[in-house]
Amino acid sequence: MKRIGIIGVGEIGRAIVAGLCDGAGEAPEVFLSPRGAGTVAELSERYESVRVCAGNQEVVDRSEVVIIAVRRPDRHEALAGLRVDGDKVVVNVMAGVGNDDLRQTLATDAPLVRAIPLPAVRERRSVTVTCPSHPVVDSLFEHLGGVLPVADEAAFNVFSALTGTLTTHYSYLATLTSWAVEHGIDSDDADRYVRGLFQGVGRSLSDETRSLHQLAADHETPKGSNERIRTTWFTPANSEALARALDDLLADL
Repeated sequence: MKRIGIIGVGEIGRAIVAGLCDGAGEAPEVFLSPRGAGTVAELSERYESVRVCAGNQEVVDRSEVVIIAVRRPDRHEALAGLRVDGDKVVVNVMAGVGNDDLRQTLATDAPLVRAIPLPAVRERRSVTVTCPSHPVVDSLFEHLGGVLPVADEAAFNVFSALTGTLTTHYSYLATLTSWAVEHGIDSDDADRYVRGLFQGVGRSLSDETRSLHQLAADHETPKGSNERIRTTWFTPANSEALARALDDLLADL
């Protein structure tokens, strides 16, 4: 896998480039679509193996693996008339766009693989879900932090829905910080403390010998502060509302 093309160089495209090109080892050649001139110029200046192409067709022609990362509403404009030979491997990272939809748009017999790379691939620390499993694509994302192939797009969409909870987590932390500020804590101090508190929690997630329920239990004492907040705020009704929101998102996907 020496030549990788990326069409649509937004946050995820930028993260993939950084994950591929930073660190030890020989980086592959990476060919970028020209849209988003500032981003692609920055990446091509930072990394010797990154090239900016004149158009999307050149990206495809020069690559073995083509990652399509355009926004869902822009896909028809970006991909119209694109010729993709059957010897390419296409990685579809567009949220809510199935492989049948993409195959119809591209009119190609090339292998199509859906994937859910997250921004942490830039540090090669994120597990990426793929569907269907493909040795080349799975190897790519294994290098970027790990891969989790799933058998069908129904399962894939469940994982895709889970990614929709990320900013809710950040907003939860921001709400904690705001609450502390309202009670007289300096905003920088509150921010620093909340970040440190949950970075520690995040590190505990690497202990896969304990289930998530067990981790929660291990951080509680009976009738203690953690149990009080969990049982008075994260009530069954709250949990059911979250499940309904995820069900609605899954239906759209």
